[in-house]
Amino acid sequence: MAQRPVALVTGASSGIGFEIAKHLKRHGFNVYAGARRVAKMNALDDIGIHTMYLDVTDSDSITAAVSQIDVDEGRLDVLVNNAGYGLFGALEEVPLEKAKAQFDVNVFGLSEMTKRVLPLMRRQRAGRVINVSSVAGKTATPLGNWYGASKYAVEGLSDNLRLELANFGIDVVVIEPGATTSAWAATAGDQLASVAQNGPYTKLSAEAAAFLKTIAAFGSDPALISRAVVQAATARRPKTRYVPGVAAKAEVFGRWLLSDRMMDSAIRQLGKQSLRYQTSRKESKATLESNATG
Repeated sequence: MAQRPVALVTGASSGIGFEIAKHLKRHGFNVYAGARRVAKMNALDDIGIHTMYLDVTDSDSITAAVSQIDVDEGRLDVLVNNAGYGLFGALEEVPLEKAKAQFDVNVFGLSEMTKRVLPLMRRQRAGRVINVSSVAGKTATPLGNWYGASKYAVEGLSDNLRLELANFGIDVVVIEPGATTSAWAATAGDQLASVAQNGPYTKLSAEAAAFLKTIAAFGSDPALISRAVVQAATARRPKTRYVPGVAAKAEVFGRWLLSDRMMDSAIRQLGKQSLRYQTSRKESKATLESNATG
């Protein structure tokens, strides 16, 4: 019997990573799912996915995870670098240590994870590294300085790595999701408000938070992103980039179509309109609650 291909998914305790692990399992992969919050992956255990503690900012944790897979399976066919988070706020107001922490997870954690699995893939003369980036690595997001910078870095790193690994039969693929219907945007919006407080960027932060929450309401289901990952993992000759979801495709197309100034203007207007929309929703909800109790 042919051995099932082996995949490792980082950041698999919730959202996109959780769905990626499930979809790879359904498509015949022997899946290892890693995250810091192991208890949140019990549902993955229940369907036969191997869960493990994995902190991509801890070299010892990475080494232990990859060594376990090597001992158990003797191979690794697909690495999905999904672990990451979004740090938002004005450049003036975000402490540098938080900016460094953003890069530690989104860029250096991804690169260290990749570095540790490459000896296995080179030994096989085959493998696939799938990096979950974002349309934020192509377009600006209001007050998304450090998050955007980290995703731009993932894009550049992936392009260079693709050339570096071609002779070893290892493909490098980038997934560029847009907004998703998860708690990510709401969390990022709340964090924006805490950073801005009553400083000079308070109004802009409110607009940016409203923008994030609004686009999340119309975002893609995480399952859509996971299907793109499965396509990238199973295609005989994968694309170098996948842009899942209508919203993400529209954003990338807008970036190609519009000049920098036009794109800036469009994003600023979206922020203003989003704030009006969110404010109107709150007022309508308050009115309905008042009428219900009156």
